[in-house]
Amino acid sequence: MHRLEERIQKLKEVQRGWVNNFRMASILAKLQDLDGWLRNRLRYCIWHHWKKLERKRKNLIRLGVEQGQAYAWSRSRMGGWAIAQSPILVTTITLERLRKRGYESMLDIYKQITPVRRDSLFPLT
Repeated sequence: MHRLEERIQKLKEVQRGWVNNFRMASILAKLQDLDGWLRNRLRYCIWHHWKKLERKRKNLIRLGVEQGQAYAWSRSRMGGWAIAQSPILVTTITLERLRKRGYESMLDIYKQITPVRRDSLFPLT
């Protein structure tokens, strides 16, 4: 079992290599889709790492969910992937919280690495 920080570090390495490989292509829409999927996957890994029902409940409460709702969601029969995409984790394990743990979106990496294309600055008339 990997810690979240280790997963994020490995993910950064792969993201940088992938974005470097395709930096000259126009892939903004694909990167947005991929970023959404990666965030869901990280939420799934966090949910799965909590394992026990009581730990899930306590962690949801720590993230700001009211006790009754935390109890209900921690005992949900939905699968981990469905929970990761549910409003409960999307609103509690936010992009900002993931960034604090070291996550960097592929779109941000792409914007850092990709040179500004001159043909987009000076359109032909």
